[in-house]
Parts: sequence; C-alpha cells; structure tokens
Amino acid sequence: MKVKNIPLVILGLIVLTSCKKENKTEAAVTDKNIDKAAWFIGEWGNKSKEGELTERWKKVNDSVYFGESYFVVNEKDTVFGEHVNLEDKNGKLSFIVTVPGQNDELPVTFEMTSSSENQIIFENPKHDYPNKIVYNKVGNDSLIAEIFGTKKGKMASEKFLMAKR
Repeated sequence: MKVKNIPLVILGLIVLTSCKKENKTEAAVTDKNIDKAAWFIGEWGNKSKEGELTERWKKVNDSVYFGESYFVVNEKDTVFGEHVNLEDKNGKLSFIVTVPGQNDELPVTFEMTSSSENQIIFENPKHDYPNKIVYNKVGNDSLIAEIFGTKKGKMASEKFLMAKR
C-alpha cells in the first residue's frame, strides 16, 4: 500500500514545485521592469543663474520608486514642484506624475514605451504637454530629462541636465 501512494506524493510535489516556479517567474518579470530604472535612485540637480533644480528618487519597494522634483529661485522660492510614482504593475512600468496646481491635482500616467541600458521613454499621447518624457543616463554621474509635446498649439520641448549629488 505504501508503494502505491508514493507516485501520488511525487505527483503532488511536482505540482507544488511547478506552481512555486511560476510565481517566481512572474515576480522576476515585475522586478526586471522596475530595475530598468534603478539608475534613477539618488539625488540629482543643477544650479544655474535662474535657480536650482533638484530631483530625488528613492526605492519604496520592489515595484515602486518615488520621485520628487522642484525648482527653487532666490534660494527660497519654490516655483515648480512635482511628485512621481514609478510603478511596475502587471508587467508595465508607469510614470505617474502629480503637479500641484495642475490637472485639478489629479495624477497623469505615462507608460514606458521604450527602454535601453541608458534610456527610458514614457508616453501619454492623450496628454498635451508633455506627452513624452525621456530620461537619458550619461555615465554614472549625470542624466538628462527631456519633455516633449504641444504647447499653445505648437510642438515644444524642454531639456533638464542634472548631475548626481
């Protein structure tokens, strides 16, 4: 009788093991997408005669990074700020930005459309400006963030150069 039950025990172990492997594979896919942006983590900035731009990113968990950026003039007046959740959900990487005083304080989502070792592109064709956000890694200590879209009926873009702090 014990001999007859052994195949059932082995079959049960195979089923359990295959389920565990499948879950690990799903987790690895999720981690892989957010890990494409691991180079965002840290503090970045640029000081010019117009003011100081600061962008900070931190890892919240295995599927979310939190970013904030702001521009300060005269060393005390914040003239622009935004909060970003970079989220990996269902195998998609989303750049979800909220800007105080814009869009009724509602977040706007941009989906990752392209990525390489040194570049990630997020797009939302339904949003006017920007509708495309591009992050370029330059070496280990610099990045360039660019935004593109339609502003006042014309194509426009802005470029933000930042060094690691």
